[in-house]
Amino acid sequence: MSAQRFTGRTALITGAGSGIGRALALAFAAEGANVVVAGRTRSALEETVALVEEAGGVAVARVADVTDAAGVDALVRGAVERFGSLDVAVNNAGIIRAGRSLADTDPADWQAVMDTNLTGLFLALRAEIRQMRAQPGGGTIVNVASNLGAHAQKPGVTAYSASKAAVASLTRGAALEHIGDGVRINSVSPGVTRTAMSLLPGESEEGRAARMKEQSPLGRAVTTAEVARAVLYLASDDAAPVVGADLVIDGGTTL
Repeated sequence: MSAQRFTGRTALITGAGSGIGRALALAFAAEGANVVVAGRTRSALEETVALVEEAGGVAVARVADVTDAAGVDALVRGAVERFGSLDVAVNNAGIIRAGRSLADTDPADWQAVMDTNLTGLFLALRAEIRQMRAQPGGGTIVNVASNLGAHAQKPGVTAYSASKAAVASLTRGAALEHIGDGVRINSVSPGVTRTAMSLLPGESEEGRAARMKEQSPLGRAVTTAEVARAVLYLASDDAAPVVGADLVIDGGTTL
């Protein structure tokens, strides 16, 4: 892996209190970035910052709710005030409401999923683009979608799948509109990843491993570090000509 691709750059990561977001924070910091970790739970964010600092990196925690437009704008301003620019953003915040068919989905659950996964990503994307297009170096953005939605369907998660399919579409549209502004936008679509969100109700990590051995051509779940490495590639200068792409990271389960 190339070393220190992000030295002197600032990376903002939403949903950074655990799982993929935490792995992203550690990965960007390891390559020299000043990392702003954002989310709704301060204690979780502070744990992420502590892990980054223990590894010799630089990170700050910022409590923010992506569904709050003013809060998202303040988050971006704060990152720039602290580190001088916003060079990379990874929009990773997301929730899932699972277990019911569409006909039995509570409208409140539908709205909660859309508010965070789609509208929240839009608000973050808008604030990030406005900052990046106003600064000399532009910037890069990676949105976290899912292999569910644009690539596959599964019973009981239709609301989540719809929100993530929309993220992939939003990414392509924004990428086309803003590459001329010096803002390069792509997305990743992870499959089942070794996080708490991917566990079925009552399922253990061992149970998930057995399930994925049967369901995935790769024979296992994806790791958060593997997703992070893909995001780092898309955010780096190595991917300079990659615009509006959606990189599926699921071990072949949607082939």
